[in-house]
This record gives sequence, C-alpha cells and structure tokens, in this order.
Amino acid sequence: MSGNAFDIAVVGGGMVGASVALAAARDGLRVALLERQAPPLEWPESSHDQRVSALTRASQLILQNLGAWSHMQAMGVTAYEHMHVWEKRGIGEIHFDAADIGEPDLGHIVENRVIVAALWREIGAQAGIETFFGRELTGIERDGDVAHLQFRDGEPLSAALLVGADGGRSQLRELAGIGLAGRDYDQYAVVATVRAERGNAATAWQRFMPTGPLALLPLESDLFSIVWSTSPVAAQELTALPPAQFDERLSTASQRCCGHLELLGERAAFPLRLQHANAYVQPNLALVGDAAHVIHPLAGQGVNLGLLDAGVLMDVLAEARSRGQALGALGVLRRYERARKGHNLAVQMVMDAFKYLFGNQNPALHLLRNLGLGLADHIPPLRRQFEQVALGQGMELSGLARIRSDCP
Repeated sequence: MSGNAFDIAVVGGGMVGASVALAAARDGLRVALLERQAPPLEWPESSHDQRVSALTRASQLILQNLGAWSHMQAMGVTAYEHMHVWEKRGIGEIHFDAADIGEPDLGHIVENRVIVAALWREIGAQAGIETFFGRELTGIERDGDVAHLQFRDGEPLSAALLVGADGGRSQLRELAGIGLAGRDYDQYAVVATVRAERGNAATAWQRFMPTGPLALLPLESDLFSIVWSTSPVAAQELTALPPAQFDERLSTASQRCCGHLELLGERAAFPLRLQHANAYVQPNLALVGDAAHVIHPLAGQGVNLGLLDAGVLMDVLAEARSRGQALGALGVLRRYERARKGHNLAVQMVMDAFKYLFGNQNPALHLLRNLGLGLADHIPPLRRQFEQVALGQGMELSGLARIRSDCP
C-alpha cells in the first residue's frame, strides 16, 4: 500500500470522527484522519468550554473501550444521579433517580473539548493513524474499490472507504451530492457556564417554557453548563445583557431551583436546525454523526447517536473483513445504514414531538403535558423506563458499546 493509500479516510476529527479513526486503527486498519487543525490538548484551569455533552452509559463504554475514558476522568467528568423536568414548579413535574434502577448515576456531563482531547491523546499513541491538517478538500473520484480525495494543493489521498464525520455542514456530504431533509427551528441555543448559589445537587434540571427548554447540566459541585433554547430575538438580547441582568433573567427562568445563578466567562448563541441526510452511504462512502443527522439539543442526544453510529459501522466493517468483502462495497455499507437510519429518525421524531408538545400554548395540550408528567412521576415502571432510555439502555448495542475484557 503506497504512502497516500489507506483502508479508511475519516474527514473530521471531532468526537465522532476521532472515535471512528481510533476504533478502526485498533482493529488493524490503516487510517487517515483529516481535520482543519490539531485540537488543543490542554487549556487554562479556570476556563470552561461552552459546549458540553450528556453522555449515556453506552457512550461511556465506547469511550472506555477506546482508551479515552481514563484521560477524560483526569481532565474532568461530572456524574449526575438525578434529573428533574418540569414546566412550572408544583405543576407537571417528573424526577428521575439513578437509584430507581440500581445504577450509580444516569450519565455524565463532559465538556466537548475534554472528549476530543482524550481521544486525540490516544490517537497520538496509536500506530496506524496518519493525521492531515489544513488540507482543502475539492472533490471525490471513485475507481473500482477505491475512492480518491482531491485537494486544492498536494497529492490526492486514496482509501477503500471515506467516512464523513465533518459535522452538520459536511463538505464531504456535499461533494458526494447527498441531499438533506430538514428545517430551521427558528430558535437559538444560548450557552454559558454559571455558578449555582446552592450547588447543583448532582442533578440535571430541565424546564420547558413557551419559547423553548432551559437545560442546566451539572459540572463539578456548584457549576452548570446551560443550554437555553429561545427565539432568535431573545437569544440576541440575552447574549447582550450585562452579566448581572443576565444572571437575574436566568435565575428567574430556572425558578431558582438551585438559588441564584451567576455567569462565569462568555456567552454564545447558535441556531438550531433539524436535518437528516437523504442517504447515509454511497459506494466507498459512509456518513456518521452530525454529517448524517442533527437533532434538537433538548435531550443532549446528538453525540450519543453519533457514537452509536461509529460502533455499528465498526461492527459492519469487521463482519465484511471476516467474509473477505470490500470495505467500501455498497452492500456492506447498506447494513450500517439499515441499522442506524431508522433509530436516528425515530429519535429525531420524538425530540421534535417533545418540542412541539411543550412549546405549544394550546390549553388542551398544556393540560395533557402536565397530566402526563405528573402521571409518569407516580408510575415507577414508566419512570424507570425513561431512566433506562437516558442511560442508553434497552437497545441492541454494538460491540464497541459493550463491556469488553480487552479494553485498555
């Protein structure tokens, strides 16, 4: 195999792309990993990433099996034992507790930069992965069982399989001519880190309001990462408010569930969109993560779906190799698409339905959702079912998402 020929070329080195590259290399494949620039592996101790993920147990196991979890623990992960969801305090509330299902926690809140840095630390120590930074992709050519990535300057790069993990605006997807279905939510998410007067009680809090949900995701003992979904005009106003006024607005919106909330550092806002690729695969090409599907962040499921994509793709490729099949054969890749597309669409539909149900001010729906939350809170088997879903349980998992004796 020549210097620029690989088994797999992964475009995008974020959480999902780095996981695919690392898993493939651990399975003995020669991998090219392309990213705009090398991610930071360390940062000032007092700083905070504005973007965090709520990792399920399945995602934890994937990252553990890839050797990244121990690095993440050293840099900081926060377990949450409870989740409290409400519309208005005292009316329509539901509380989830890890103890209900005999688990130590319901998941972990982790800064995205921590996940990326942990994966890249393992990538740096992994033979079989060659990294490329800053190469401007201009086209794709296919020649039998091989695909070629074309760049504005430099030699092409060849691989049996191209994996698009380059986000919701995936350039690889666009170059492949794969269309999208979706729509804008006409909402922005305001994100920031705040300190809670009464600490976070190892609890993820989520309040539904007419303009969108407010999520408080616990970090350390007294911090939260907030994701406040609201209208574009309100998001602009919230990010422009003086810190003290923002603190008061946020504390009021949270109904002071953890006392007064105080902004730490900067705020940011980004638009929310629902989108789904018309196809996940073509000959010699597969899309994973946000390149294939983007959902509303109200349940923090985006990265979990992407990591599940990575695990299933690895299973499919391992099976293909055992049968002597080409990694990029369309029949092989269709097995990955069939396994993941239906599940991802179902999750999208559920999140979309939640957004509609809790964002609609129709009096009948208002009564229905408050009765539904109250009823679910008082029926333990139903509440436990929700708790298992939050953990990422109750579904068939890939080999990468199961406990393994050979994990690092």
